Amino acid sequence: MKKAYIVGTCDTKYEELAFVRDIIAGKGVGTVLVDVGTKPHGNPVDVTAAEVAACHPSKPGFLSSARERGEAVGAMGEALAAFLPARDDLGGVIGLGGSGGTSIITSGMRMLPLGTPKIMVSTMASGNVAPYVGPNDIAMMYSVTDVSGINRVSRVVLANAANALAGMVSGPVPHGKDRPLLGMTMFGVTTPCVDMVRHAMEKDFDCLVFHATGTGGQSFEKLVDSGMMKCVLDITTTEICDHLMGGVLSAGEGRLDAFIRTGIPYVGSVGALDMVNFGAMDTVPEKYRDRKLYVHNPQVTLMRTTPEENARMGEWIGEKLNRFPGPVRFLLPLKGVSMIDAPGQAFHWPEADEALFSALERTFRQSNHHRLVKLPLNVNDPEFAAALVENFRELHP
Repeated sequence: MKKAYIVGTCDTKYEELAFVRDIIAGKGVGTVLVDVGTKPHGNPVDVTAAEVAACHPSKPGFLSSARERGEAVGAMGEALAAFLPARDDLGGVIGLGGSGGTSIITSGMRMLPLGTPKIMVSTMASGNVAPYVGPNDIAMMYSVTDVSGINRVSRVVLANAANALAGMVSGPVPHGKDRPLLGMTMFGVTTPCVDMVRHAMEKDFDCLVFHATGTGGQSFEKLVDSGMMKCVLDITTTEICDHLMGGVLSAGEGRLDAFIRTGIPYVGSVGALDMVNFGAMDTVPEKYRDRKLYVHNPQVTLMRTTPEENARMGEWIGEKLNRFPGPVRFLLPLKGVSMIDAPGQAFHWPEADEALFSALERTFRQSNHHRLVKLPLNVNDPEFAAALVENFRELHP
């Protein structure tokens, strides 16, 4: 039977952790109390901090050698990230903590597969939780009060969290029609294309569309790395603009690396590489204030990429594609990469697009298995969507 793992710093949060453990056990779910504290104590646990620390990939003795608390906290997070995925009886995880505990525990949670129940009760959960959650299905619950004793507020919050995890671990997941997963990437300005492709594919595939907002691209590639998703149409690679030019929707330097690691067939394009994303107009960096800017809505300002920036992106993408061990079809819409990069639209700039396409052609090493496909179309033209489907079908007959 799968068990609920209750994780926290038992030198400071033992009373609260034991409270959660007892509620879960009362629901008939097996429990494992895991200590990730960095100081010695006498509280009884199922897995000691030393046992977790021993899983650290390079410094298993860090508990005795760490000079500062911050160093020990970081190392404990790395150790937990190795410990949790190796537990065969793990059915779900619940953690309690402040900033340090949240950092440690979510480091381990992020290494668990999608679908494994994960609840983090944290004092940090009402702010920006992206650094803790990343592209993962971690449920963050705000503790309201500090995790410090059982009182009329914490009793309710912690009990709700404990009951939720017990239900997640013991409750059945309804079965659906298991078609192969097909991942696609989309932005508002490539929606027509992705919608046409999705309608063409959804009879044969369970289509998952990821919003290319940074975390969206990370989630997309996490499912590829997990082995759950072996089919992709990476139509919208716009997060690369934000990574290279300092926008707010970057997926990081690792964008596209899942395909290097896994070698699955890859069909992609240059959707929305005409734009870098910022917040409201007054948040655009000073160095970009004289650029071609477009107010998408009061909270989002888009900046048109220049020929020089497009050439840089073309080289960056081409070098990544060259490292893909699997087959590649990369399609270039020569008449525009987004809805607003079309004749008469705000970001129409053929010279900038040509710089992107030329840099890709110079950099990308073509072969029978790695091909660039150039089409005299806009990314949102029906014929371009049809070409994406056709190339996908060639790699997935």
